[in-house]
Amino acid sequence: MILGGGPGGYEAALVASSLGAEVTLVDRDGIGGAAVLTDCVPSKTLIATADYMHEWETAADLGVHLADHEGDQVTDATAVLDEVNTRVLDLAKAQSGDIATQLRDVGVRIIEGTGRLDGPGAVVATTDDGDERIEADFVLVSTGATPRVLPGAEPDGERILTWQQIYELPELPEHLIVVGSGVTGAELAQGMLGLGAKVTLVSSRDLVLPGEDQDAAAVIEDVFRRRGMTVLNRSRMESAQRTDEGVSVTLTDGRTVHGSHVLIAVGAVPQTQGIGLEEAGVELSDSGHIVVDKVSRTTARGVYAAGDCTGVFALASVAAAQGRTAMAHALGDAVSPLRLRAIAANVFTDPEIATVGRSKAVIEGQSSVDEVYLPLARNPRAKMLGIREGFVKLYSSRGSGTVVGGVVVAPRASELIYPIAVAVQNRMTVDQLSATISVYPSLSGSIAEAARRLHTTDS
Repeated sequence: MILGGGPGGYEAALVASSLGAEVTLVDRDGIGGAAVLTDCVPSKTLIATADYMHEWETAADLGVHLADHEGDQVTDATAVLDEVNTRVLDLAKAQSGDIATQLRDVGVRIIEGTGRLDGPGAVVATTDDGDERIEADFVLVSTGATPRVLPGAEPDGERILTWQQIYELPELPEHLIVVGSGVTGAELAQGMLGLGAKVTLVSSRDLVLPGEDQDAAAVIEDVFRRRGMTVLNRSRMESAQRTDEGVSVTLTDGRTVHGSHVLIAVGAVPQTQGIGLEEAGVELSDSGHIVVDKVSRTTARGVYAAGDCTGVFALASVAAAQGRTAMAHALGDAVSPLRLRAIAANVFTDPEIATVGRSKAVIEGQSSVDEVYLPLARNPRAKMLGIREGFVKLYSSRGSGTVVGGVVVAPRASELIYPIAVAVQNRMTVDQLSATISVYPSLSGSIAEAARRLHTTDS
């Protein structure tokens, strides 16, 4: 029995079905969950469109000059937001439908409604037709999270928005104020900037993306400013209110920022209340997240949990891994506990930031760890592509040379981090990583070069 059809839920359903289990999945908002319908897939689709806009702007740097049918040079492009959003939502809907079809093809029963635990061994599913109590040998809870709402800045879906509501805008905001410079805020701020909106980013820290590698965050903030974004560091919002012209955002230091729209991106809260968890013996943390171990078990026998409701890592990839691990463990298949240090993550700014393993903040001052930093601008492939920003950073244990972490800041860094993630997961050494000959010229060549530079002859 599975509550929630996001990545944790649908991946768990597929694994459980493949292992011969009879699977029922209860979902309220649509198969794929927020990751597919209102978060990852839509936001990254919008960002991909903004990336095309930037490539248009930089074509002249590569010697490419665009002209219309009369031969006049074209130097500008316009994004039509309602067309962009229509494509975004159609793509998300299609992806959701594809997943639902896959689930039904393997025999998963999908119930459209809400579910709550009725003790550790049963779920009550509520639909338009009433309640149905379903007993189960195992239950997986994957109910996700919802945008955090702050007092004094309640979203109205028109001018004061959460990240789930921006795809309903009919026109590009004239001036978008983004409150929160974490991953979601930074991504959408740059995405809307790339589409042509004026953007002000309200950041409470010294740098944007405070949870990321600070060298990487500094690159991104510099890019933001050079492309015209206003970044207000060390600033906090006190309230956001509608005005006749748009919105007014008041900061805690008394300053006021006026814009046409405001996007509130200050985190998320787990959807764990009112679904019978505590009554079934499932422990919740002070933040309301479900407490799980490394194979996604909760404190209630036979009850597992996966995804953003657990607070482990707010990543769709992690939710999927938790769901797969949970069902494999529950049904007696071979399983390895989740290794958090081997999880790769990505920030879809331009350039992207991809990380895996131990970070500079963790190893700062540790004499047992070596580091190498290679600016991407020295890479021949980067020169050909006109890439000026970015770097590859690699960490290894001194003596053994074991790869313990890495950072890549580059276009499509999400694709480049994988070899480093494989090295961290399998405890490879820098010599083993560099022994595989990379393509020349390639951006991945900088990863091999970084590994070579960490080679040591010490015994």
